[in-house]
Amino acid sequence: MTRLIDIRNNTTHSEFDFSIIHQAAFLTLSAHKSEGYELSVLLTNDDHIAELNQEYRSIDSPTDVLAFPMLENDDNSLINSKILGDVVISLETAERQAKTEKHPLEDEVAFLTVHGILHLLGYDHHTPEDARKMFSEQTAILQKMQVNIKSTYQSRESEFRSTV
Repeated sequence: MTRLIDIRNNTTHSEFDFSIIHQAAFLTLSAHKSEGYELSVLLTNDDHIAELNQEYRSIDSPTDVLAFPMLENDDNSLINSKILGDVVISLETAERQAKTEKHPLEDEVAFLTVHGILHLLGYDHHTPEDARKMFSEQTAILQKMQVNIKSTYQSRESEFRSTV
Protein backbone atom coordinates (compact mmCIF):
# COMPACT_ATOMS: atom_id res chain seq x y z
CA MET A 1 0.00 0.00 0.00
CA THR A 2 1.46 3.34 -1.06
CA ARG A 3 1.11 6.21 1.39
CA LEU A 4 2.33 9.72 0.80
CA ILE A 5 1.92 12.18 3.63
CA ASP A 6 3.68 15.41 2.75
CA ILE A 7 4.34 17.55 5.83
CA ARG A 8 5.58 21.10 5.46
CA ASN A 9 6.48 23.55 8.18
CA ASN A 10 6.51 27.22 7.26
CA THR A 11 6.82 28.36 10.88
CA THR A 12 9.91 29.14 12.93
CA HIS A 13 9.07 26.25 15.26
CA SER A 14 11.82 23.82 14.23
CA GLU A 15 11.81 21.48 17.24
CA PHE A 16 8.40 19.98 16.56
CA ASP A 17 8.21 16.16 16.39
CA PHE A 18 6.64 15.50 12.98
CA SER A 19 6.23 11.78 13.70
CA ILE A 20 3.03 12.59 15.62
CA ILE A 21 1.49 13.90 12.39
CA HIS A 22 2.52 10.76 10.50
CA GLN A 23 1.08 8.56 13.25
CA ALA A 24 -2.20 10.50 13.40
CA ALA A 25 -2.55 10.41 9.61
CA PHE A 26 -1.68 6.72 9.36
CA LEU A 27 -4.17 5.66 12.04
CA THR A 28 -6.95 7.87 10.68
CA LEU A 29 -6.51 6.72 7.10
CA SER A 30 -5.93 3.07 7.98
CA ALA A 31 -9.41 3.00 9.50
CA HIS A 32 -10.97 4.35 6.27
CA LYS A 33 -8.80 3.65 3.24
CA SER A 34 -7.54 0.24 2.24
CA GLU A 35 -5.59 1.43 -0.78
CA GLY A 36 -2.94 4.07 -1.34
CA TYR A 37 -3.52 7.71 -0.62
CA GLU A 38 -1.85 11.10 -0.67
CA LEU A 39 -2.41 14.15 1.48
CA SER A 40 -0.47 17.13 2.69
CA VAL A 41 -0.29 18.77 6.09
CA LEU A 42 0.97 22.34 6.36
CA LEU A 43 2.02 23.80 9.70
CA THR A 44 1.67 27.54 9.43
CA ASN A 45 1.14 30.67 11.52
CA ASP A 46 -1.95 32.65 12.49
CA ASP A 47 -1.48 35.30 9.79
CA HIS A 48 -1.42 32.74 6.98
CA ILE A 49 -4.32 30.63 8.26
CA ALA A 50 -6.35 33.83 8.82
CA GLU A 51 -5.83 34.71 5.15
CA LEU A 52 -7.02 31.25 4.11
CA ASN A 53 -9.95 31.41 6.52
CA GLN A 54 -11.00 34.76 5.05
CA GLU A 55 -10.57 33.62 1.45
CA TYR A 56 -12.35 30.28 1.71
CA ARG A 57 -14.78 30.71 4.62
CA SER A 58 -15.25 34.50 4.74
CA ILE A 59 -14.18 34.48 8.39
CA ASP A 60 -11.72 37.24 9.22
CA SER A 61 -9.73 35.56 11.97
CA PRO A 62 -7.26 32.74 12.48
CA THR A 63 -8.49 29.24 13.26
CA ASP A 64 -6.72 26.12 14.44
CA VAL A 65 -7.25 23.82 11.43
CA LEU A 66 -8.63 23.99 7.90
CA ALA A 67 -9.24 21.08 5.54
CA PHE A 68 -9.34 21.35 1.77
CA PRO A 69 -10.66 18.18 0.11
CA MET A 70 -9.10 17.67 -3.30
CA LEU A 71 -12.26 16.72 -5.16
CA GLU A 72 -15.95 17.07 -4.49
CA ASN A 73 -19.05 16.15 -6.50
CA ASP A 74 -21.70 18.73 -7.39
CA ASP A 75 -23.59 17.76 -4.23
CA ASN A 76 -20.42 18.39 -2.14
CA SER A 77 -19.93 14.68 -1.47
CA LEU A 78 -16.35 13.51 -1.80
CA ILE A 79 -15.22 11.68 -4.91
CA ASN A 80 -13.37 8.46 -4.12
CA SER A 81 -9.83 9.61 -4.76
CA LYS A 82 -6.39 8.59 -3.65
CA ILE A 83 -5.43 12.25 -3.45
CA LEU A 84 -7.39 13.37 -0.43
CA GLY A 85 -6.40 17.03 -0.13
CA ASP A 86 -4.69 19.37 2.29
CA VAL A 87 -4.85 20.00 6.03
CA VAL A 88 -3.57 23.35 7.29
CA ILE A 89 -2.79 23.75 11.01
CA SER A 90 -1.87 26.99 12.75
CA LEU A 91 0.94 26.04 15.08
CA GLU A 92 0.51 29.36 16.92
CA THR A 93 -3.13 28.62 17.68
CA ALA A 94 -2.28 25.01 18.55
CA GLU A 95 0.35 26.24 21.03
CA ARG A 96 -2.15 28.57 22.71
CA GLN A 97 -4.81 25.86 22.91
CA ALA A 98 -2.34 23.32 24.31
CA LYS A 99 -1.20 25.80 26.95
CA THR A 100 -4.79 26.71 27.89
CA GLU A 101 -5.79 23.05 28.14
CA LYS A 102 -2.52 22.06 29.87
CA HIS A 103 -1.49 19.28 27.53
CA PRO A 104 1.52 18.84 25.21
CA LEU A 105 1.65 20.63 21.86
CA GLU A 106 2.11 17.27 20.15
CA ASP A 107 -1.24 16.07 21.56
CA GLU A 108 -2.96 19.21 20.28
CA VAL A 109 -1.45 18.77 16.81
CA ALA A 110 -2.46 15.09 16.82
CA PHE A 111 -6.03 16.16 17.62
CA LEU A 112 -6.02 18.78 14.86
CA THR A 113 -4.46 16.39 12.33
CA VAL A 114 -7.08 13.71 12.98
CA HIS A 115 -9.85 16.33 12.87
CA GLY A 116 -8.62 17.75 9.56
CA ILE A 117 -8.20 14.36 7.92
CA LEU A 118 -11.67 13.28 9.01
CA HIS A 119 -12.97 16.35 7.18
CA LEU A 120 -11.03 15.23 4.08
CA LEU A 121 -12.77 11.87 4.41
CA GLY A 122 -16.20 13.51 4.40
CA TYR A 123 -16.94 13.80 8.13
CA ASP A 124 -18.46 17.02 9.40
CA HIS A 125 -20.11 18.45 12.49
CA HIS A 126 -22.94 20.55 11.07
CA THR A 127 -25.64 18.58 12.88
CA PRO A 128 -25.58 17.00 16.34
CA GLU A 129 -25.66 13.51 14.77
CA ASP A 130 -22.78 14.33 12.39
CA ALA A 131 -20.82 15.83 15.27
CA ARG A 132 -21.40 12.73 17.41
CA LYS A 133 -20.12 10.46 14.63
CA MET A 134 -17.09 12.63 13.91
CA PHE A 135 -16.08 13.12 17.53
CA SER A 136 -16.62 9.45 18.31
CA GLU A 137 -14.26 8.52 15.48
CA GLN A 138 -11.77 11.15 16.65
CA THR A 139 -11.87 9.77 20.18
CA ALA A 140 -11.21 6.22 19.01
CA ILE A 141 -8.20 7.27 16.92
CA LEU A 142 -6.72 9.50 19.62
CA GLN A 143 -7.11 6.70 22.18
CA LYS A 144 -5.06 4.41 19.92
CA MET A 145 -2.37 7.10 20.00
CA GLN A 146 -2.69 7.40 23.79
CA VAL A 147 -3.66 11.04 23.37
CA ASN A 148 -6.21 12.02 25.98
CA ILE A 149 -7.51 15.53 25.54
CA LYS A 150 -11.16 14.64 26.07
CA SER A 151 -12.11 17.83 27.92
CA THR A 152 -10.75 19.83 25.02
CA TYR A 153 -12.69 18.20 22.25
CA GLN A 154 -15.87 17.90 24.29
CA SER A 155 -15.85 21.66 24.80
CA ARG A 156 -14.95 22.16 21.14
CA GLU A 157 -17.82 19.92 20.07
CA SER A 158 -20.29 22.45 21.46
CA GLU A 159 -18.30 25.26 19.80
CA PHE A 160 -18.41 23.46 16.45
CA ARG A 161 -22.15 22.91 16.76
CA SER A 162 -22.77 26.55 17.62
CA THR A 163 -20.94 27.78 14.50
CA VAL A 164 -23.32 25.96 12.16
